[in-house]
Amino acid sequence: MNTRTESSSREQDYPSWAAAESGDTADDPRAVRFATDYPVRPIPMEGTVDTQPICSTPSSGFEALWKQIEPETRTRGNDVHLPISAAYAERLCDAYPSADRELVLVTIILHDTGWAHVDESRIISEGFGGDWRKATIRFEHEREGCLVARRVLPGLGYSEDFVERVCEIIDGHDTRPVAFSLEDALVRDADRQWRFDRAGIALSASWFDMDMATYTDRLEREIIPELITEAAVTMAEADLRRQRDLLRTEVIR
Repeated sequence: MNTRTESSSREQDYPSWAAAESGDTADDPRAVRFATDYPVRPIPMEGTVDTQPICSTPSSGFEALWKQIEPETRTRGNDVHLPISAAYAERLCDAYPSADRELVLVTIILHDTGWAHVDESRIISEGFGGDWRKATIRFEHEREGCLVARRVLPGLGYSEDFVERVCEIIDGHDTRPVAFSLEDALVRDADRQWRFDRAGIALSASWFDMDMATYTDRLEREIIPELITEAAVTMAEADLRRQRDLLRTEVIR
């Protein structure tokens, strides 16, 4: 098999990723309002987007918040995932200046801190195996992430209303398949976009126990269609081309 359009010879060894389901949340007034306000998908860019490798524009600022959650970065590769996701979030905020930038960036920094407060032995076996989108541990890490936000943000001067807006996004960022706001959408897209960076591909493929060709095929077929914004799709497609060339997935499959 020598083309990207063909399945990896090992594809049959991996269970299919279950499709995201809207469930009752699609009828939530917040989801309905967001869909009404942004009827075109992916959501067209308001500005332009940088498609250079993400390492050329690392995120900046929020040092006090990063120090507060340093212990939570030591689980499940968060010390790789969170900074890279934050860098993508900054680019998305540049492309959508109408979004509340501080809300997006604070939330992306905190969104996966809950993994540090669940049973670590279950993270890979449940969170990245089988029907992983519905795994109980994913709901648990969202709830724990909200507890982290409520613990650290007030001491950094954030209002109760701001903290609750952060938690509204964290609570459901993996398990709720619809976004409630533009800020929610940008956090969701940044959370997925890190998978298209070479570091994200290497780490995520190991979690799913996939070879690089199969994993990048899955990114194209199943993750890009989930991206909500045009800017995220544009960056993901550019990143995926680069990583496939770098990893020689057209021949190593």
